[in-house]
Amino acid sequence: MNKLFFRVLVLLMSLSLIGIILVQVYWFNTSFKNNDEQFKFHVKQVIGSVADKIQKQEAYNFYDKINHYRDSTGKVPKKDDILEFYYVQKNPRTNKTIIYSNSIISEDYNISPTFFDKKFDSEKFKSFNSKRVTEVYNNNSIDKSNVTQSLIPDIRIEKTGNLDVLDNASFEIFYKDFASVLPIQERVSKETLNKLIKKELEESGVNTKFEFSIYNNNLATNVKSNEFKYNKEATYSTPVFTDNEGNSKYQLLVTFPHKKKFLLSELVSITVLSIIFTLIILIAYSSALNQLIRQRQISEIKNDFINNMTHEFKTPIATINLALDAIRNPKIIDDREKVLRYLQMIKDENKRMHAQVENVLRISKLEKKELNIIKESHNIHDIINDAIEHVNLILEDREGTIKSHFDAVRTTVLINDVHFTNVIVNILENAIKYSPNVPEIEIFTENIKDMIIIKVKDKGLGMSKIAQKRIFEKFYREHTGDIHNVKGHGLGLSYVKRIVDDHNGQVYVESEKGKGSTFIIKLPLIN
Repeated sequence: MNKLFFRVLVLLMSLSLIGIILVQVYWFNTSFKNNDEQFKFHVKQVIGSVADKIQKQEAYNFYDKINHYRDSTGKVPKKDDILEFYYVQKNPRTNKTIIYSNSIISEDYNISPTFFDKKFDSEKFKSFNSKRVTEVYNNNSIDKSNVTQSLIPDIRIEKTGNLDVLDNASFEIFYKDFASVLPIQERVSKETLNKLIKKELEESGVNTKFEFSIYNNNLATNVKSNEFKYNKEATYSTPVFTDNEGNSKYQLLVTFPHKKKFLLSELVSITVLSIIFTLIILIAYSSALNQLIRQRQISEIKNDFINNMTHEFKTPIATINLALDAIRNPKIIDDREKVLRYLQMIKDENKRMHAQVENVLRISKLEKKELNIIKESHNIHDIINDAIEHVNLILEDREGTIKSHFDAVRTTVLINDVHFTNVIVNILENAIKYSPNVPEIEIFTENIKDMIIIKVKDKGLGMSKIAQKRIFEKFYREHTGDIHNVKGHGLGLSYVKRIVDDHNGQVYVESEKGKGSTFIIKLPLIN
């Protein structure tokens, strides 16, 4: 049930993390698309405004030129009545008659055709005026037949003025027809266009590099920026210089080479924060998952430790109980030799349990830095020989051998003889325990620079690459089927690592599964 709960928990945490990342990616894509749409909207507004302004500027320049020419010639315009309108209202009761008349007069300034172009020799630039008259006749018999007769009205109101609507319509028709045959570079310069686009973009908050060009029927004209290149994704267009029918053969194109960079820059701050927070969540999740896995591993290792410790204590306790029962036997108690043998067994088993307890306490004190380690000068070969003596009885019981190859010339090191003897003993005991056949162990020493190298080689079970990385961890033991087939509790090599580190040395293992292991210790020499 615990395993299932753990797996479900990991699955839910993983799905939640993936969901958060996917939401962040979706939000980023959506924000980028929204920014792209807003960018497109602003740019369309800008180029539309630019197109409108350059056309109005062209009309203003043309009108200003006409006025200057007209004023400079001093000609009196020729006037023509093009429309006259009358309206008569008579009140029979009061005998009052009101006549309203409206006349539209055109004024032709006879502008020389050479001012424009020979193509416009039949064109006339005209302006239009209106004359509006209201006449009131009292007690006069006026009817439709004598409206135009010369009668003096009792009241006469006359108004005159320009007809701006007709003037503007006439001017726009005339100037657009004229301008349509001019080359584009005479209608607008690239400098003027560049300044106008830049100003409009800045006012809209689009502060990024742009290039522009005016196309004539899908072909580029000379009115363009130096680095203009058409890009379907980043180029926007609008008609410019429309004619009297509302059509245009010109298109204003504006492209943004760094469009994506500009759009991303608007999201950069919130995106960076989003990435940072996502990374924090990812790191926290990875750390939590790692801790969960490690806790499970530690729990399993501790269970192994308890099982092995129980097993190792159970055998000595059982042996001691059997020995005590044997001593109580009336037939044995009077046999001095057998009593002494059973007492020795009790002592040996008690010593074995004591050694296990000491090993645990030693590791505990070492972790709390309460272990007092006093170092003195010693010959490392003497320490190794002393350790060999400690394991001789176990080795003889297994009919094993230890061969020494002491090739080191300089052997004096600063160590604690008791603890370092335990280090070598632990390594030798492991070599004996993990040799399924008759133990064959070799010990080598050699000098490399200012170091002495100690190698303990066996022909035992060996270990996997994973085990080699974790062999010096507290409580760690590689599983070999039945966890009790080799007695131990995973503390010996942890102790070895701690002691060697405290002596400013290094310890590591080289091993191959089924071919044995070599433990290597490097220690600094005393100069």
